[in-house]
Amino acid sequence: MRWHTLSQADTLKKIKSDAKTGLTESEAKKRLLHFGLNTLPKEKKLGIGTLLLHQIQNIMVVMLLIASAISFVLGEFIDAWVILAAVFLNILVGLIQEYKAQNALFALRQVLTPTTLVIRAGVRKEIFSKDLVPGDVVVLEEGITIPADLRLLQDHEISIAESSLTGESQPVKKRAAGVVHADTPVGDRKNMAYMSTTVVGGNGIGVVVETGLHTEIGAIANLVATAAEEATPLQQRLKVFSAFLAKMVVGIAIFILFVGLFSGHAFSEMFTIAVAVAVAAIPEGLAVEVTVILAIGMQQILKRNGLVKKLIAAETLGSTTVICTDKTGTLTEGAMRVTRIETASVSSAWREKSGVEKMSEELLEVVRIGMLCNDASVAVTNRTRKKINLSSEVFVGEPTETALLSAAATLGLYTDAQKNILRIDSIPFSSEKKFMATLDRFADGSLRVHVKGAPEIILAKCTDILVGAKITHLTPALRKKITDNFEHMNAEGMRTIATAYQQVSNVKTVGLQESFADARLVYAGTIGMRDPLRPEVLQTIALCKKAGIKPVMITGDHKLTALSIASELGLPTQKESVIDGVDLANMTDAQLSERVENISVYARVAPKDKLRIVAAWQKHGAVVAMTGDGVNDAPALKAADVGVALGSGTDVSKSVADLVLLDNNFATIVHAVEYGRVMYDNIRKVALYLLSDSFSEVCIITGSLLLGPIILANEGISPLPLLASQILWINLVTDGFPNIALIFEPKENEVMDEEPLPRHTPLFDLERKILIGVISIVTGLSTLGLFFYYVRATGDIMYARTIVFATLGIDSLLYVFSCRTLRHTLFTYNPLRNAWLLLAIGGGMLLQLLAIYLPALQRVFSTKAIMLWDWGIIALVCFGVIIVIESIKLVFILQRNGRDGA
Repeated sequence: MRWHTLSQADTLKKIKSDAKTGLTESEAKKRLLHFGLNTLPKEKKLGIGTLLLHQIQNIMVVMLLIASAISFVLGEFIDAWVILAAVFLNILVGLIQEYKAQNALFALRQVLTPTTLVIRAGVRKEIFSKDLVPGDVVVLEEGITIPADLRLLQDHEISIAESSLTGESQPVKKRAAGVVHADTPVGDRKNMAYMSTTVVGGNGIGVVVETGLHTEIGAIANLVATAAEEATPLQQRLKVFSAFLAKMVVGIAIFILFVGLFSGHAFSEMFTIAVAVAVAAIPEGLAVEVTVILAIGMQQILKRNGLVKKLIAAETLGSTTVICTDKTGTLTEGAMRVTRIETASVSSAWREKSGVEKMSEELLEVVRIGMLCNDASVAVTNRTRKKINLSSEVFVGEPTETALLSAAATLGLYTDAQKNILRIDSIPFSSEKKFMATLDRFADGSLRVHVKGAPEIILAKCTDILVGAKITHLTPALRKKITDNFEHMNAEGMRTIATAYQQVSNVKTVGLQESFADARLVYAGTIGMRDPLRPEVLQTIALCKKAGIKPVMITGDHKLTALSIASELGLPTQKESVIDGVDLANMTDAQLSERVENISVYARVAPKDKLRIVAAWQKHGAVVAMTGDGVNDAPALKAADVGVALGSGTDVSKSVADLVLLDNNFATIVHAVEYGRVMYDNIRKVALYLLSDSFSEVCIITGSLLLGPIILANEGISPLPLLASQILWINLVTDGFPNIALIFEPKENEVMDEEPLPRHTPLFDLERKILIGVISIVTGLSTLGLFFYYVRATGDIMYARTIVFATLGIDSLLYVFSCRTLRHTLFTYNPLRNAWLLLAIGGGMLLQLLAIYLPALQRVFSTKAIMLWDWGIIALVCFGVIIVIESIKLVFILQRNGRDGA
């Protein structure tokens, strides 16, 4: 249907809807059944078959399958079946992990379901955008993403960015009136608004004409389907590291193969050993485990009302060094309340229940202007009441505007205005203009312009002032008095809004723009409001400072208001720590970069200034989190390392953000940063354990080939201390469960007592490299020593191998406790904090004992039952390894404490 060729009236007639009342709920339900959900194709979940293919393509699985095939050819059937069993288990674990990670990420994406403000049965209400149907009347405001194809019915300076549909970079000014030719290109249809485009200015109303795949964007839906999750920098580094490690390990495996052959071992034996060592040493599952840790972390953050939209953001959170946050609704409760009204002759405190103590017409006029020059609306209508006397929670809109409506409703002004005053035109508020204006017609036919905004802006536009019931010229003395009044209110921490008006004599005025340009405004008065701090914000600010994170407050409020709030928050309020928008505008980027580290409070700044603040911090190497909720905040959110949108913000801000605060709370940002650190901590723990475990086996095999011919020279061919099947069992079965359990390691209490990690902190720093080396060498040499001892003492190679098999398995199950923390020694850290790890260790020990004592598994793994006293020797060796590891850790801890205390 060519809706752009129809007038508003013809469109409504064709689609059977009404501009004022919209559809009824029952009609909307019928149409939803008929037209279906208003959705487009999105990225589909990978099926089990595809995920299975991912596992089979894993380099470790391919190597094992080749080894198994060669073992079958060489007649080593037991080894071949053991390898196949290891392949099956590895595929199963990998499949489960990837499936869970995928489900977690998809579940997170469903949390932020877009909503749309519609008119149904004459009442404005929010519904899920997916439930929109043709005929729904949609309210359009700055910052929303158009949820369906609309024929515009009303427009108030509305501009729409259509680059997502047409590629045109400049916003398009729309006009509801008029029709266009049938062949007019999409980008030139001024009376239409299309799905996926964005309102960047003004407001309006439109009726839904097409939904889902029937929209213009739906025609190219395959091109706009959600892109797959990009790999994070850490995942990319892990991929490169794994590739390097794979080459190194293959080199070691080839070395082991040829040294073994040179020593007289059979090819089949050495080949399977070489493959087993290579498989054990390549941490191929680490990349998947990183994804799982990040996905779990994102779910934990969601429980604290933070929606992390991208894996890359989950990784970056822990490195955040600066949080630039809006004041209103984030540091404060976001529930504004009128507390004082100032006019030229009256200053009156506001009482929530009784209104103003002495309600003069002069004061009523100030409240009336605040009510009329207002885009908030009543969310609940009770026609049985003669007077609306409700709190601002029942109003829908921006907090300042709902507070003004609440004040008017308390005085009974709202009901009267609904009956007798009609809005003709408006100039929407913008952060650049810092004011809003409306043109209203009263019951007697008279027209008035009503204006509200920042006091200094409104005052500059006024030539007269209302004093009592008279209009008087606005003298310099009166200007100073007004300025002193609102600055005093600002100093007390109030947000101030000035109101003004002008009678318009020409009733034939075409619109507000013309009448406002010629108006000589009359200053009515100033309204002071308070937005109390959130109860938990002081504690959260203190936690930020403790964690080495600098909190920076950004507000559109007056400098004096900002200083008052900063003082309450415990932020620096010295002259060099506070700057306002005027001074900021006069600064060059170089000057801002020079001062930015000392500035904690920005007042009266515009959204465009946020981009400069982000860039200035980033020049100093900071990892910056920036909050925002408006259209104009989007560039700064995109430029920040972590863009943080308020859940109550515009669709545009939420679409570019990395983190969405579902509760608009500053504390949620800090919780997200905290868990970002926990995630990185756990990734490092898993990596430390995996590589320590893997290289221990490399050390044992390599050491036996190099030292065996010397120590066991009288034994002929030096036997290998482990068989391929035993290596695979330990690596993929016994130790597989603790490795997974480390993913769920709870946070360490000190995680927010430390400075943020630099952005590119290596996964393996010097301490961890030393620990991997110590664990590998000490475990390898001590276990190898046991092997040589038992071979010479008993002459029973199978029994000696069983001792090595048991020692290596039990040892790795015990030193996982050492890998849990580098901030404490094992003896000062609660071993019971991770129930999953305890279960995993118990399961691993049970499996290890079954492989040693169960006759069926004894035949498979060539093991023998170990005597009780030999378990004592194994225990001594294992605890000896733990003592060495913990001693090294203690040295690290003392060194760090010494540096911190210096």
